[in-house]
Amino acid sequence: MLRFAFPASSPFRRKTMNDPKKRIVSIGEVMIEMTRGPDGRFGLACGGDTFNTAVYLARNGVEVAYATALGDDQYSNGIVSLATAEGIGTDLILSVPGRVPGLYLIETNAAGERTFNYWRDSAPARELFELPDWSRVAESIMTARVVYFSGITLSIYSNNGLGRFLAVLEMARQKGVKVAFDGNYRPRAWKGDIARTRTVFMEALKRVDIALPTFDDEALLWGDASPQATVERLQTIGIGEIAVKNGPNPALVAAGGHQDYIAVPDVVMPVDTTAAGDSFNAGYMSARLSGQNPADAAIYGHQLAAEVIQHRGAIMPRKAAAVH
Repeated sequence: MLRFAFPASSPFRRKTMNDPKKRIVSIGEVMIEMTRGPDGRFGLACGGDTFNTAVYLARNGVEVAYATALGDDQYSNGIVSLATAEGIGTDLILSVPGRVPGLYLIETNAAGERTFNYWRDSAPARELFELPDWSRVAESIMTARVVYFSGITLSIYSNNGLGRFLAVLEMARQKGVKVAFDGNYRPRAWKGDIARTRTVFMEALKRVDIALPTFDDEALLWGDASPQATVERLQTIGIGEIAVKNGPNPALVAAGGHQDYIAVPDVVMPVDTTAAGDSFNAGYMSARLSGQNPADAAIYGHQLAAEVIQHRGAIMPRKAAAVH
């Protein structure tokens, strides 16, 4: 089984679990997930890129809270209950009466690659930074240890919401908060407006300390020819720590003046690649916060992702996540 947990005596576990103001705040959207099984029937769960990462962070002893907005329906309540059961802080999940969360449907092919269809245009998460209580989320961001978000997070907000969010990130960094970002570019979420997407991403990247992109996404949005090109572009912006994921190929890690290609320890045949990158990010950040160097952190990320993609859906069963 995957060797990934931090022991109860770990300095990292001790620090994060006893210091609630120094936690990771993961920001974005969690939706109802419908996944087709081998028999053609659909199973009901929930997921969302930054929520998936929050789950796997929490399972590895990291103090993490999730910031989003949901409705007051049974599905929203179920998501909050799941987050609570996983040990994720729910104090930053705002509730909007009369609304329901978004929904997505996953189809996977024989190779485990997936396609998504979304129903999310009226999801309350889109208005997180425009709701009456948004300042509570902002205040918590500014006392976090790390703030984590993605390109999907950026895609759901209006220009007004984006302006508020980016301003909060700017102030948080001035207070010493580290900002981690996964580009996670989904063209449909941006309605094909590449110019706007690049503008929003550039504004976000100016406020990022740790970049965790996937090469395929970077090639699609920016035309990068290689992971090395991705690293060079992000370094030009001023980002000091970068880990470029590249599917079953080695990840390229650049930090502290060094670059290393970190191979996947054991390449496995995926059942479902959903949340592969999200779980890699959780493994990487967990290891880095525990004091591991970037190369070793990437190995942790690979190992966790390899376990996750052997199960259907974004969040593998807890019994499957047993660690030693």
